[in-house]
Amino acid sequence: MRASGDCVNDSVSRTVSRRHLLHVGGLSLLGLHLPGLLRAAEQNGKLKARARSVIFLHQWGGPSHHDSFDMKPSAPDAIRGEFKPIATNLPGVSVCDQLPDMARVMNKVTLVRTLHHTMKNHNSAGYYSLSGYAPPTDDQRLRDANDLFPAYGSIVDRLAPARAGVPTFVAYPHTISDGSITPGQHASFLGKAHDPLFINQDPNSADFRLPELSLPENLSLERLGNRREVLRLIDRQTELLEFSAKARGIDAHYQRAMTMLSSPAIKKAFDLSSEPDAVRQRYGRTTYGQSCLLARRLVEAGARFINVYFARTIGGQGSDGGWDTHGFNNKPMYPILKKYLLPITNQTLPALLEDLDQRGLLDETLVVWVGEFGRSPRINKQAGRDHWPQCYTALLAGGGVKRGHVHGASDKIGAYPATDPVRPDDLAATMFYLLGIDPKTEIRDALNRPLPISSGEVIQGVLA
Repeated sequence: MRASGDCVNDSVSRTVSRRHLLHVGGLSLLGLHLPGLLRAAEQNGKLKARARSVIFLHQWGGPSHHDSFDMKPSAPDAIRGEFKPIATNLPGVSVCDQLPDMARVMNKVTLVRTLHHTMKNHNSAGYYSLSGYAPPTDDQRLRDANDLFPAYGSIVDRLAPARAGVPTFVAYPHTISDGSITPGQHASFLGKAHDPLFINQDPNSADFRLPELSLPENLSLERLGNRREVLRLIDRQTELLEFSAKARGIDAHYQRAMTMLSSPAIKKAFDLSSEPDAVRQRYGRTTYGQSCLLARRLVEAGARFINVYFARTIGGQGSDGGWDTHGFNNKPMYPILKKYLLPITNQTLPALLEDLDQRGLLDETLVVWVGEFGRSPRINKQAGRDHWPQCYTALLAGGGVKRGHVHGASDKIGAYPATDPVRPDDLAATMFYLLGIDPKTEIRDALNRPLPISSGEVIQGVLA
């Protein structure tokens, strides 16, 4: 396993080249000037990475903690709902009776039952969940913009990238939105060079492939390489000029695509057809199931941060969206939970955890299962639950966190934290810390202002 400090030092060596020293102004535009880079390397050199990779399973729409991992069987009918708790292999911890396969792997996970914030709209809460930074306002009209904070994976790509030829940050199979694209899915002011490798394809489809890895028939790798040499010649002639951040981003995307075109490891990772059919069936022949299988393969290839989005839309009305179970259009939440949301979770999440563990990868891979908020304690008049950021649950596994542990407790109706409250900022700090990145490391925004990559504190109680 490669130490995070080594990754950072390699990154600094590559970034602080002669060409980049001539363009310090451009570096500032991309989010880190030279002193910031050197300071980041110094800070991160003091931390030992416990996780090599993170698989961030984002549950768009907001899962109900009352109907999954924090049930309240003693609460009144209007709060506890129709599902029953069942025992798990973690003594004293129960889960929903629709999650029997999850019950057998709870000794591998940590439940954080006290996440909380104040953002009640999907786009503002989603941005908070995907970046670890609270938005300026709780407004559903919050729009994606380059003055908002970068995605976690983009920061990892900036400070502790994967080895050459492997994408640090991969995101798929959707761009999530609610009316407009939800912020927090790309590199923002860090520059396009740190955007994720984004795959807008269904890994469960028969013709799944990565477009960047397929050359047009009339373009060979040799011709592609020659084209690159021409660009390098032009670059040498203009190296005393400052390039815009946009131009640098395009150049970086081109260079990354070229590297991956000739990378056997990446080609292999995206070839899901090479997986035994039994393994594919184990994960579930659904978009989400095969997306999680692809995440395991990307971990094996060396990717460092993988965003898997459960659904494109917030959902709540059928079997093709997310967890927004208000009870829209006379469609109550329990049939949707029972027929769609919970069965997929029950099959795919334990399959991923067990597969990683059996392959010896779980201890160095942090799996995070979380939505942008939870659901209200009281069931509404449409037989659903409303947005509830005041208290909700995240599931963590592997990568330096405790096995078989519950952090914090909600109150008797699951409305507010009773002990050990945790904010999304703290979850962000914990992820960075486990990757060997100091959460107090500073980056520079588009106005050259220093900002820590997280304003939270490491959740010490979850660390193994």
